[in-house]
Amino acid sequence: MSLDETQRKQVAAWIAEGLKIAEIQKQMEAQWGVRQTYLEVRLLVDDLKLVPKDPPPPPPPPAPVPQAAVPAGGELPPHDLPPSKVRVTVDQVTRVGAMASGKVKFSDNKTADWYLDQMGRLALAPTEKGYKPTAADLQDFQMALQAELERMG
Repeated sequence: MSLDETQRKQVAAWIAEGLKIAEIQKQMEAQWGVRQTYLEVRLLVDDLKLVPKDPPPPPPPPAPVPQAAVPAGGELPPHDLPPSKVRVTVDQVTRVGAMASGKVKFSDNKTADWYLDQMGRLALAPTEKGYKPTAADLQDFQMALQAELERMG
C-alpha cells in the first residue's frame, strides 16, 4: 500500500520526534487502519530517506566512592591524605595451589603471606604467630591488593 503525501509527512514527523519503527507501525494502524509488517514500515522509512534517531546515551553512573574513603561523619576526606602504610607485593612465582600470592607489610611493620585460592578466597598467613592486623590495615591491604592486581593485569 502506498501512502499519500500527508501520511508521508506524518511518518517523517514521527521519525523527527524520535519514534521507533515499531511505534510508527502501531501509529499507522491506530490512526489510518493500515496494517504493515515491521519490515514494510522499515522499507517505507528507507524509501522516504528518513533515518530513525538513536536514543541519547544514558549518562554515566557516578563513580563509586570507596567505603574506606568516607569517614563516620559522612564527609569525604581531603585529597591530600597520606598514602597507606600497608605495602603489598605479588610473587613472581605463584604459590602452589593458588591463583595469586605474595607478601604484605602492615603499618606496624608486621608481615604476612597472602594468597588467592582457586575459589577466589583470600587467605593471610602472618609470620608472627597469633598476629592479627587492625581492621584499617586489613581494609588498606584489600584495596592495595586490588590495585596491584589490576595494575598487573
